Amino acid sequence: MLLFLAVPAVIAVGSGFFDASGHPTLANLAALGDPSVLRAFGGSFGLSAASAVIGAVVGALVCWALAALRPDGIIRSMIDSAASVLAQFGGVMLAFAFIATIGTQGLVTAWLVSTFHWDLNADGAFLYTVPGLVIPYVYFQVPLMVLTFMPALEGVKTQWGEAAATLGASRLTYWRRVALPVLAPAFCGSLLLLFANGFSSFATAAALISQGGIVPLTIRAQLTSETIIGLQNVAGVLALGMVVVMAVVMTAYSLLQRRAARWQR
Repeated sequence: MLLFLAVPAVIAVGSGFFDASGHPTLANLAALGDPSVLRAFGGSFGLSAASAVIGAVVGALVCWALAALRPDGIIRSMIDSAASVLAQFGGVMLAFAFIATIGTQGLVTAWLVSTFHWDLNADGAFLYTVPGLVIPYVYFQVPLMVLTFMPALEGVKTQWGEAAATLGASRLTYWRRVALPVLAPAFCGSLLLLFANGFSSFATAAALISQGGIVPLTIRAQLTSETIIGLQNVAGVLALGMVVVMAVVMTAYSLLQRRAARWQR
């Protein structure tokens, strides 16, 4: 933890507070107001939010379907195992899989053109843009949602529904007044976790996009060639911005998980 996480994080963030001569300075923080940096943060927020919302909704529906299966059944076990693997499946392998599927010469792309005469990339290579990254990001966001939200859904006791029905509540009333309020903190917490996961992802985007557009790729560009004139160590400033965003998101996630945990006891 200290060697591979703490020390690199301190070095990365701390470098933004020094100039080219190694003297402490706060002037580099002006980079956070640069239009290219603001666009990068906007792209990261949009990409993370879109993939998180889609992944959360689809993942919640998958969890709802899995709730009807036996926890120790073969189908449930296979899906749980697949979710554990696919939630960590990313980087160059995932990028290549989507290039071969929906890239400019991908199998699905060619099939759509030959069968329906519809070219997915008619207006440009969609997969190699920031909006196009939503598709591969959702691929690992949905399994992560299944892993994080399923324990909360399993915490909803059948006795609550039976008690509500005994008191004359309809199924819709039970979900609106009992189940959804109980599940809301866990769902929002999982949504924040998915947002953080998308915000910090780098390898898949780096394999598909050569230029900036999101913060991790902008950090890479700053490390290879300074593009903001008059400021040094901009990569460290961008890392500081990412750390602040992640700290806020993970703090909110921790608070929501603490609230949701009382229903899972």
